[in-house]
Amino acid sequence: MFKFEFRHGTPLVAQIVARIGEMVDTGRLRTGAKLPSIRQFAHQNGVSIFTVVEAYDRLVAAGYVVSRLNAGFFVCARTASVHSPDVERPSALSAGSFDNSWYLQRIFENHHLPFKPGCGWLPQNWLFEEGVRKAMRSLAAVDPMQLGDYGDPLGYFPLRAWVCESMRQHAIHIQPFQVLLTHGASQALDLAVRWLVGQGDVVLVDEPGYPNLTNALRFAGVRLHGVPRTPDGWDLAALEDLIVRLRPKVFFTQPRFHSPTGSVATLQQLHKVLRLAEKYDVLLVENDIYCELDTESRPSLASLDNLSRVVYVGSFSKSIAPSLRCGYLLAHNDIMGDFSRLKMFSGLTSSELVERIVHTALSDSHRPRYLRGLRTRLTQAHERCGQRLRNMGFELFCEPGGGLFLWAWHPRIHNAVELAARASERGVMLAPGHLFSTVAATRSWMRFNVAHCENDADAFVYTWLEQALAG
Repeated sequence: MFKFEFRHGTPLVAQIVARIGEMVDTGRLRTGAKLPSIRQFAHQNGVSIFTVVEAYDRLVAAGYVVSRLNAGFFVCARTASVHSPDVERPSALSAGSFDNSWYLQRIFENHHLPFKPGCGWLPQNWLFEEGVRKAMRSLAAVDPMQLGDYGDPLGYFPLRAWVCESMRQHAIHIQPFQVLLTHGASQALDLAVRWLVGQGDVVLVDEPGYPNLTNALRFAGVRLHGVPRTPDGWDLAALEDLIVRLRPKVFFTQPRFHSPTGSVATLQQLHKVLRLAEKYDVLLVENDIYCELDTESRPSLASLDNLSRVVYVGSFSKSIAPSLRCGYLLAHNDIMGDFSRLKMFSGLTSSELVERIVHTALSDSHRPRYLRGLRTRLTQAHERCGQRLRNMGFELFCEPGGGLFLWAWHPRIHNAVELAARASERGVMLAPGHLFSTVAATRSWMRFNVAHCENDADAFVYTWLEQALAG
């Protein structure tokens, strides 16, 4: 049993990291030794699960231990480069230093949990399954010689042409050479991070915002700052203050159906952001992956700016199929060559086979009717989920009436991370607000995917939440 002494004034995370680090350095914990599980350590020492998650995550980052999938945490081989006395000992968790990648992998993105109100995708039976099946059957008859090379670096031309036509309906007028197809929107964002920012650059993101993006930016070594979201978009006073004081290089943002809050920026807000970006020479990367789920025709930063200083990211994964990893990046022709070369350097080309499947599914005559039905279904799900949450005492950040998400908090939930850990034991995937924050602070907010709160089986989620709140 691991012995742990509480000392007044020293954060628990720092105590755990320092004590285990000392035991490794002195040889009391030998190479290959297995640490107690997170839940076991928390139970034995009277600390929260989240505290142990933070401490173990810091130990992994410092090179003291390694995490092995489905096995646990083990002491690493000791080397001078990692364990030299001259190397600074891991310190207490500081604002902005929280690395949630381990937690995302083990809890948030656990696809084996049967109930997923915290996930970021549509249920299987909400997707355009028939269109995908038809597309795959159609492509099975394609001459294999047509698939005998890597394809165009920009991506499959007919799909790029389709994107151009689709964007014109949203007042974004582009040519196919301004479209770069990617391995999902995640690759598009990664390309934007790798090409537009460098070590030490000041970068703005939404607060709260997209965890994978903030992880990628931290990996790039940027100085990251969050712009507070409001139900109508952003706290413009805070945004302007950050821009004036810090002179950021890029602002990564999601104006429409923002994850996790679901908020939609107004036209007035979009104009203000563009004026600030132009005045202070800030690039904007607009994540608009939920565009197709919108029942209204709304402007975007890209449509108002015509890609002058906006890089636009979209995706087909949300309405066709997440497993068909296909997204796209739109940019001014002056910089598109840079993005396409970077894509080639890192992975040659994207999958033309996947892009052909997506293009065929998009061209299906039944797809417009499917999208109309999907949007209506999401609107109804928002109404029902919002009402159920309010009945349990939750307060909603806003009620967008579309998209996937509701952002809610409950006065009796003081640590949503611990609640999510308990829920996972019952097969429920929750999304605690801490995952989406740029600062390391316990949050009582939670993100709910309304589409995963609709089925009869999902009634279990509400029942479990009611019991957890009552307990």
